Amino acid sequence: MIIAGIGTAVPPHTIEQSAAFEIMKVLSPIEPHQSRLSRAVYHNSGVSTRHCVILDQSEGEHADRQQFFTEQEPTTLDRMKKYEVSAIPLALESCGMAFEKSGRLPSEITHLVTVSCTGFFSPGVDLAIIKHFGISPEVARTNVGFMGCHGLFNGLRVAQAFIEADPSAKVLICALELCSLHHQYEWTTDNMVANALFADGSAAIVAESSVQNDNPDNHYKLIKTGSYVFQDTEFAMSWRIGDHGFEMTLSAETPRLIHEHLRPWLEKWLSEQGLAIKDVGSWAVHPGGPRILKAFAESIDLPIEGVASSFHILNHYGNMSSPTIAFVMNHLKETGAAKPCVAIGFGPGLVTEAALFF
Repeated sequence: MIIAGIGTAVPPHTIEQSAAFEIMKVLSPIEPHQSRLSRAVYHNSGVSTRHCVILDQSEGEHADRQQFFTEQEPTTLDRMKKYEVSAIPLALESCGMAFEKSGRLPSEITHLVTVSCTGFFSPGVDLAIIKHFGISPEVARTNVGFMGCHGLFNGLRVAQAFIEADPSAKVLICALELCSLHHQYEWTTDNMVANALFADGSAAIVAESSVQNDNPDNHYKLIKTGSYVFQDTEFAMSWRIGDHGFEMTLSAETPRLIHEHLRPWLEKWLSEQGLAIKDVGSWAVHPGGPRILKAFAESIDLPIEGVASSFHILNHYGNMSSPTIAFVMNHLKETGAAKPCVAIGFGPGLVTEAALFF
């Protein structure tokens, strides 16, 4: 399966990490020792700037926050209403860019795969995409829901299955997340980590069996996907629906678990493709946070520069959950990174998902 084009989009409203910290202090009255810890969490998050749909002003000054940010915490219903309003424009922007880069027409799309874990409504984003671009009403639709940061890997796996079953198929994948809608007001360590890391964004991919009139080396070719559940690690990461948004749990043990469990499986999976870790030209690692990136690099004896693109995306965009890996891959492509490329991410379970590209 060839990735013919990748489109990315973020909300026009940006926020500096210092302003995000000030918002947190206003919305979550905290004790002095909690303030010191929170400041350290925000400072060490690896994030400088993020984009989010819940700010009015493009500069994101905390004094200009939207009514959504009030002293009374929004309910899950409030947040889902905002998701429905804000999700569609972002999805359309990323899909439009993917069509432009791929050279494919919306009328050629036979399958549509949508990915999201931060909001629900139906008829959903998929119907809006079909209507806006004039995609055939007979297009086959699939939704990958609530799988977390590695959701796009599963979207790619679904697309690959469609194309292997029918080489004439042309698949549009759209992963969209509005993580900022789930800003948590109650002070806990998990909430502070999530508030400091997560952001909003969308990525779309046009995939097909081959590309015409173009150099195949200009595109990522998906060879194989892999998935591995770390045994007895359910406590490490979770994503649950609460009365006031979706609630993230991220154990401080997660980097250690990645460090201990990843390499044996990764070596086995790569060996099945005739490769060793040293043969991989570049790594597209989901930037779940700086500690996760460092744990990944250390687990395979990779210099920290080997995940520079992941740190770049984390710094400029934050963790946008499922679409983030497409941002990393795009950055690797634009900087001329070597192939083969292995994309890898982590999500609730604790589960790792991987994809091998040539």
